[in-house]
Amino acid sequence: MNCEICGKEISETPLKVKIDGVVMSVCQDCSKFGKIQKEPVKPRPKTKSNKFKNTGNKSKKYKSRDEPSEELVEDFNIKIRKARESRKLSREELAEKIYEKTSIINRIESGKMIPDNKLIKKFEKELNIKLLEKYDDLDLEQYKTKSSDGITLGDFVKIKKK
Repeated sequence: MNCEICGKEISETPLKVKIDGVVMSVCQDCSKFGKIQKEPVKPRPKTKSNKFKNTGNKSKKYKSRDEPSEELVEDFNIKIRKARESRKLSREELAEKIYEKTSIINRIESGKMIPDNKLIKKFEKELNIKLLEKYDDLDLEQYKTKSSDGITLGDFVKIKKK
């Protein structure tokens, strides 16, 4: 197994270390960058209770937890402001049309607030603009180092020494 930070081959048992909220398997040298974790207590298996009976209704279908394939464009605030101005709408008028507060429009246009998906759809529909863009999967092969078999956190992060 390789260290998830430096990529070195770990001959002994890898250490589980928590670094910035993420638990990783690392070598002895890299364990100094975080807090060594104890083995987690295994949860007891849950037993079914008859407290909630199945009424025969079809269960809701949930979307998969895959990463979304669309993200908000980087200059969304400028796009929104320019589209609003091109339609000769004031912030108050736009807020009225999409049933939002004027302060929300102000904060979004100034870049102090990122709109949620529901609000993004309102802007797209009312201003006839595209705020969500599809992104391709990042090609991680270009970051691969010659010394290791795979990509490690160390390939992306520059570690500052104190």
